[in-house]
Amino acid sequence: MAREVHHEKEERTATGQENQSLGELFSELTKETTTLVRQEIQLAKTEISQKATSAGKDVGFLAAGGLAAYGGFLALIAAAILLIGHAITMWVSALIVGVVVVGIGGFLVMSGLNNLKNQQIAPHETLETLKEDKQWATEQTR
Repeated sequence: MAREVHHEKEERTATGQENQSLGELFSELTKETTTLVRQEIQLAKTEISQKATSAGKDVGFLAAGGLAAYGGFLALIAAAILLIGHAITMWVSALIVGVVVVGIGGFLVMSGLNNLKNQQIAPHETLETLKEDKQWATEQTR
C-alpha cells in the first residue's frame, strides 16, 4: 500500500502538481494517512477472520471426530471387558480397560489443545505492511 501512495506522488510530480502549498500538502498527507490506516484495519480484520474461521473448522473436526470415536470406543470397551473377563474377574477387567481408555483420551485431548495453541492468529501481513508504511512515512518526512 505504501507503494501505491508513493506511485501516486510520482504521478502528481509528472503532471505538474508539485506546486501545492504546505497546507495543501499536509491536508493531502492527513487524508492519505487516514485512508492508509483504514485499509490496514480492514486488512487486519480480514486476516483475523480467515484465521478464526480456520481454527473454528479445526475445533469442529475435533468435536465431530470425538463424537464418532465415542460410539466406537463404547463398543470396543464392552468387547475388551468381556474378552479379558474370561481370564480374570470382570471388575478387574473393567478397571484395566477403563485405565487404558482414559490414557488414550487424555493423550488425544492434550494433542488437540497443543494444536490449537500453535495456531498463529496474529495478522502477520498487516503487521508487515504497517512496518513498511512506517518506514515510508519516515522517509517522506526527511
